[in-house]
Amino acid sequence: MAQPATPVTPALKDDLDIVIPTIRNLDFLEMWRPFFQPYHLIIVQDGDPTKKIRVPEGFDYELYNRNDVNRILGPKASCISFKDSACRCFGFLVSKKKYIFTIDDDCFVAKDPSGKEINALAQHIQNLLTPSTPFFFNTLYDPFREGADFVRGYPFSLREGAPTAISHGLWLNIPDYDAPTQLVKPLERNTSSLRYVDAVMTIPKGTLFPMCGMNLGFDRELIGPAMYFGLMGDGQPIGRYDDMWAGWCAKVICDHMSLGVKTGLPYIWHSKASNPFVNLKKEYKGIYWQEDIIPFFQSVVFPKECITVQQCYIELSKQVKEKLGHVDPYFQKLADSMVTWIEAWEELNPPTKAAPAAQPNGVKKDAPAPKPK
Repeated sequence: MAQPATPVTPALKDDLDIVIPTIRNLDFLEMWRPFFQPYHLIIVQDGDPTKKIRVPEGFDYELYNRNDVNRILGPKASCISFKDSACRCFGFLVSKKKYIFTIDDDCFVAKDPSGKEINALAQHIQNLLTPSTPFFFNTLYDPFREGADFVRGYPFSLREGAPTAISHGLWLNIPDYDAPTQLVKPLERNTSSLRYVDAVMTIPKGTLFPMCGMNLGFDRELIGPAMYFGLMGDGQPIGRYDDMWAGWCAKVICDHMSLGVKTGLPYIWHSKASNPFVNLKKEYKGIYWQEDIIPFFQSVVFPKECITVQQCYIELSKQVKEKLGHVDPYFQKLADSMVTWIEAWEELNPPTKAAPAAQPNGVKKDAPAPKPK
């Protein structure tokens, strides 16, 4: 008689949290159930904390709202954005897992050109568990993918690669465009039959990229303190630059610390196009400011004494204040919030003792509290 198959334990089941920012019921999780249900969810509810958010049955989750943020962080809660998806970084703060996957609530399971559903989380895990090649570009892209290798001429001394800190996924259907591009290309869609690229590549050292937070994985232990999504949304002069700010900060720190960033697979299905006129109101200052922001990040140099992510991030905050403060007073405030973020990180994630339990008021009764390292 054939023996029953041994159940396969999902990869990193006990080492990864899924962080979701939201203002609405999380019905989209039903489509993700086959892939997400084994994992722990951290849901960060934005906006009105009295609103009841419905989560489908069967998921293990914690639900935090603004009242929880204020209670857990006290005065340091000022560094967490309000009425903006940047609030997701609070989930990074209270997690105690090694890895994070974060996704927006308007993103669904995509299909590859053959019609097969894509397990985005599994691909992110594969990206994070294999090395990156930031110091020399491999023309066959990721040499650690099955069926690939290093090409002729690739230095053997560099083939060990570097630890992967960030896995940046892409999107089918609605592209991640800024408001002006949305306005001139309102009907453009990214379809699997036309623009699905079956590739993962390492972003080279010294090269910046516009990180999108809707389909993103990272190693929290390697780069977590740099994944701060800034001050955006309510009360701030800018929005929709939160993930890009985190990406620029994290990338220059990864470059300094010889860590890798991958982009490409996996794809998700981005279902909802946001209003370009609303987006333009949020973005318009950023569109001007980025002409100063990008050269700033391209010129960032860390002293050799910066040997931890926290030290790099504090140094970066000083340079933001010094070199971007003249652009707008907002950057003075942002630099201060970067310091507050690191203070909050170290308070909840001390290196030598258990982190304080950060149980939310809205936590599901059978969901465990964040575990100490």
